Amino acid sequence: MSSILNQNTLESEAIYIFREVVAQFENPVLLFSGGKDSITLVRLAQKAFYPAKIPFPLMHIDTGHNFPETIEFRDRLVEELGLNLIVRKVQDDIDSGVSIEEKGRYSSRNSLQTNTLLSAIEEYKFDACIGGARRDEEKARAKERIFSVRNDFGEWDEKNQRPEVFDMLNGRIDIGQNVRVFPISNWTELDVWSYIDAEKIEIPSIYFAHEREVFERDGLIWTASEHVYKDDHELTETKTVRFRTVGDITCTAAVESGADTVEKIIKEVRESAISERGARIDDKRSEAAMETRKQQGYF
Repeated sequence: MSSILNQNTLESEAIYIFREVVAQFENPVLLFSGGKDSITLVRLAQKAFYPAKIPFPLMHIDTGHNFPETIEFRDRLVEELGLNLIVRKVQDDIDSGVSIEEKGRYSSRNSLQTNTLLSAIEEYKFDACIGGARRDEEKARAKERIFSVRNDFGEWDEKNQRPEVFDMLNGRIDIGQNVRVFPISNWTELDVWSYIDAEKIEIPSIYFAHEREVFERDGLIWTASEHVYKDDHELTETKTVRFRTVGDITCTAAVESGADTVEKIIKEVRESAISERGARIDDKRSEAAMETRKQQGYF
C-alpha cells in the first residue's frame, strides 16, 4: 500500500510541476530522446493537460549516432499522439564548423550536443526546457533544483541556486536566461519502471533483453557499430543484453540480462548493486564529467 501511495504522490508532484511551467513561462519545450524517462514525461504531460493536447513541442537533439530502435519509436510516438517534434542535428554543427568531431578510441558526440542545444534554445527563444533527469542518477544531478536557472550563456552555476521551500517554484528569469525543469527529479529508476508498468506505457525494444553484436572493453559491453571505434584485437560476439539507459550509441554500454518483460526488469533493478549510469561510458571520463558538461550548458 505504501508504494502505491508514494507512486501517486510522485505523479501528482510531476503534474503540478508541468502546470507550473505552463503558468510561469511563455515558451517551454520538452526535451525528448526516446528514452524511458522522456517517454514517462510525455505520459505525465498528457495527464497534466487532459483533455487538451500537450501545449508545447518536443525537441530532440540528434547526435546522428542514436540507436535505430529509439529513433523509430520517437517518430511513431509523436505521430500517434499528434505532437509537434523539433529535431536539431549535431551533424549540421559539425558540417558548419561550429562543433569539432572527436577522434580516437573513446570518441563520442555526446558532449557535442551542448552547442546544438544552446543554438536551438536561442533560435526558438525557449525560456523553459523540460527534461527527465533524476537526482538518483548521478551526483551532479542530485545538486539541481526542479527549476534550475541557466545564465544567458546557457551555463549552470551549482553554487548559485534558488531555494525551493514548501514546493514553491520560482520561475522569474532575466532576459536571456532560461530554466531547465525536472518534473521527475525526485523519482528513482525503480519508480520510473513501476510507473511504466502501472500505466502500461510502451517503450523501445532496446530496453528488453535481446541478442546483439557486442564487444568488451574496460569491463563494459560496447555495441558493435560503425559509429563505435574498435581495435583490431577487440573481437565481437553475440550476447543477450539490454540497456538500462539509452543515449548516444558511442557512450552507452549494455548489460547482460534475460529480462524481456517490464516485470522482470523491475525485479532486476531491485536486485542490482550497480547504478543505472554505471553503464554510461561518458560519465567515466572523470569524477566530475557530468558536472563539467552541465556547467557548459549540457542538459
